[in-house]
Amino acid sequence: MTAPLLSVRDLTVRFRTDEGLITAVENVSFELKPGEVLGLVGESGSGKSVTAKALMRLNPRNTRYGEDSAIRLTPPGEDPIDVLALKREKEMKRVRGGAISMIFQEPMASFAPAITIGDQMVEQLRIHTSLTRAQARELSIEMLARTGIPQAARRFDQYAFELSGGMRQRAMIAMALSTKPRLLIADEPTTALDVTIQAQVIDLMKDLVREFGMGILFITHDLGVIAQTADRVAVMYLGRILEAGPVRSVIRTPAHAYTRGLINALPKLTDLDAPLTPIQGDIPSPLERPAGCVFHPRNPELAPGSRYEREVPPLTEVGPNHFAALFPEDVRRPS
Repeated sequence: MTAPLLSVRDLTVRFRTDEGLITAVENVSFELKPGEVLGLVGESGSGKSVTAKALMRLNPRNTRYGEDSAIRLTPPGEDPIDVLALKREKEMKRVRGGAISMIFQEPMASFAPAITIGDQMVEQLRIHTSLTRAQARELSIEMLARTGIPQAARRFDQYAFELSGGMRQRAMIAMALSTKPRLLIADEPTTALDVTIQAQVIDLMKDLVREFGMGILFITHDLGVIAQTADRVAVMYLGRILEAGPVRSVIRTPAHAYTRGLINALPKLTDLDAPLTPIQGDIPSPLERPAGCVFHPRNPELAPGSRYEREVPPLTEVGPNHFAALFPEDVRRPS
């Protein structure tokens, strides 16, 4: 059996503020194997980006990790890395930009405005690889071209502000992929792209998974993208995983009310007159986390006084490798 590239166990992330400790992620566990794409989906405020940044220790200095939290990275052929045990910036360089690269939501935040795109890509490659400057330039231009940027050699010498938003996004993806990381964290990587370039970028990621055995953590709110990209999916809400399993199983037979709500909110191309069905209410503030199941205040399927209002349900197996935050007696078995 292939050992996990990434193992996350009981990850809890809190932020120390003037109002006290705010819980952003609570008891999150998952694994990712080499060559696998894991989708992480949920509404804004679900804790997806906080979880992703924890893997590279990029959350702010007021972050506090739970005592039982564990993040273990095991690149093939290398010694395991206990990410939360790393203390010095020099130690973190092995993880940040080396074993792990990340594509952020906002491309302008990833480029220094006074340095050309090419110089930043070359500098990154010189730090994390043994390439010469000429080789780093050649590889950078190749990756810019592979992500769909026209006249890549010319764009290499331009600044971020000279590129359109979509082109900046593609340049950021090229930069993240150029070091051929073992794990790529893609945080809403296709948000600013039109559907043609979006498909091109997704195909590129799939090619790199096959070519290098890279694992990808793909974060998005778009279940349509996840359906065509991921092997497995985990559904997050208010810092907790409410459902996880093979992507086809989760999308075709969602076991949790929240997952069903996300799917029902999607436009239906087969019935253009059908009204959209949004999930009622809004995601609560982390300062006002509900007791019991965090989704219970918005769950239309629960009767008043349900035990979900008081108790946290376990992740129960509802199908082969398919789990949902339900009490065992509430699992709907196929008839």
